[in-house]
Parts: sequence; C-alpha cells; structure tokens
Amino acid sequence: MSELTPITPDSKPAEALDSAIDNPSDQGIVTERTAKTRQLLGMKGASPGETSIWKIRLQLMKPITWIPLIWGVVCGAASSGNYTWTLENVLKVAACMFLAGPLMTGYTQILNDYYDREIDAINEPYRPIPSGAISLNQVITQIWVLLIGGIGLAFLLDVWAGHEFPTIGAIAIIGSFIAYIYSAPPLKLKQNGWLGSYALGASYITLPWSTGHALFGDLNSTIVILTMFYSLAGLGIAIVNDFKSVEGDRQLGLNSLPVMFGINTAAWICVLTIDVFQGFIAAYLVYIHENLYAGILILLIIPQIILQNIYFLRDPVANDVKYQASAQPFLVLGMLVVGLALGHAGI
Repeated sequence: MSELTPITPDSKPAEALDSAIDNPSDQGIVTERTAKTRQLLGMKGASPGETSIWKIRLQLMKPITWIPLIWGVVCGAASSGNYTWTLENVLKVAACMFLAGPLMTGYTQILNDYYDREIDAINEPYRPIPSGAISLNQVITQIWVLLIGGIGLAFLLDVWAGHEFPTIGAIAIIGSFIAYIYSAPPLKLKQNGWLGSYALGASYITLPWSTGHALFGDLNSTIVILTMFYSLAGLGIAIVNDFKSVEGDRQLGLNSLPVMFGINTAAWICVLTIDVFQGFIAAYLVYIHENLYAGILILLIIPQIILQNIYFLRDPVANDVKYQASAQPFLVLGMLVVGLALGHAGI
C-alpha cells in the first residue's frame, strides 16, 4: 500500500538478486526511499529528518488513513440508488471525498497526534510533534484551518444538494465532536478500548457512508442503523491499530484492548468482530432478497479469514501493517457490495 509505483516482474530474477547482493548501496537507497514514503503517508516505520514544512504538515494528516473514508463516501453514493455518471455528480463526489479525507480525517489525525504527543514520544518518536519538526502553535493553527474548512465545505455541499436541513453539515459537526472527545481529555474515549475502538470504527464507516448517501438521496434511519452495526466490523479494524502502540499505552495507563486482554486475546477479539459482523450483514442481504450480493460478500470474507490466520493471529504486533495491506482490500470491496445491494433494494 505504501508503494507509489507499480511493481513489474523481473524477467531475470536471479540476476536481479545477485545485483542486489553485489550492490548493498542499492538496498540502502530503496530502504531510505521506503522510509521517506512511509514518513510522508504517516505510516509506522518512518524515519525522521524531513525539513519541508509542507511535507511535515502532510505527514501529520496521515494520508494513508484517508482511503477508507473516501471509499465510505463511494459506498454511500451507491447505497442511495440515485448516483448517475454525470459531470456534476462526479464533481459532487470529488468534493465530498475531499471533505471526508484531507479535511475531516486530516483534522482528526492531527488532533490525535497533538493529544498523543507523550505516547508518540515512546512509540513513534519520529512523528513530527515529538521529534520537534513542527511547533505546537503551528499544529494548533493547522487543526483550526482543517476544521473550519471541513465544516464550511459540508454546508456548501448541503446547498449544492438542495437540502432544506443541512444534513451533511450536521454530520461534519458530529464527526468533529467525536474526534475531539476521542483524543482529548477529560473524556478521551481512546482510554477505553471498547468505546474508543467503536468510535473509530463508526467514524470510518457510518459517517462517510451517511455523507455520501445524503449527498444523492434521503438519509434514513435504516441506513444509519445498518452502518452503525457494520461499524462493529470497523471496531475490529480499529483494534488492529492499537497493537503498534501497546507499550506506550501500558506505560501511560491507556486501556486499549491489547492492554486490557493481552496480545493474543485481543487479536482474537479483533478478527472475530471483523468476520462475524460482516457475516451478519450478509445475512441481512439475504433477508432483503439480495442473495447475489450476499454471496459475493461471503466470498470476500473468506480470504480475510485466511489472511488473519497467515499473518495477524501468528504475530499481531509484527504483522499488523502487512495484514491490513493484504486483507483490508477485501473488506472495503465488501462495503461497496453492500452499498450496491442497498441501492438496488431501494433501502
């Protein structure tokens, strides 16, 4: 997921391997490039030393985390059943993706880094704030710019969609409030493994999905409740992110699920929530007579189970990134399948 260019097969793999062995400096260049890419995307395993303030600001926003939110908008547009491929609709979706990704997710990530700077000093000291690459005043300014820009764009999208009630604006305000109480004291939901993980899961599924649906259709209680239930699978994805910071969480008294239950038990809780609640969604699709979509969703759950056994359950701390990179494409494709099914059924 962190690669920026496609990988093409080498017609002479043996010679390529010999070349890499004979030229260890090439390996160093590749490693350095990978570290810089990880740094820019906001991934684990980055390296310090970036001096460009704009790259540092981008790193704070963790672009790698925008993808699920952007995809959620697509799923919501599909579930509305009203999306058509016109230039205006494409522009609407693009604006909504910008709202969900760079603006609101960027705001959330920077806010979280601001309040987690002590934990990051232990777990990820190369992050911009604990490394001293950016001042706290600059961080606070960026938080406010993204928040005001996001809420402003949300209300503009309501006007564009012709809403009498500013549904998208309300979702943006709710989402920004959840982001604040997730990271900031005194509530700091992330201190509680269950509440924090569910808040994160709902933010990745319910909020962007509801936004995309509201942009092209009437957001109803069935969609909201169903996506909130689907967010229980997102809870499992949120737990995956806790394994990388378990040591810092222990030291600072944060009750993430790996801290509360131990690494192995938390790993099982994680995979069961991911699989079981997707299974319940498949059962719901059967209930509304969308059997084809239900079958496709089940077929997408199977490789997730296989990859959980190959990577995650064996060593969740070492393989968390590898597992997410290999398994999450199947989960997000499943979300689109569900969105198309709901749109087809007219829910």
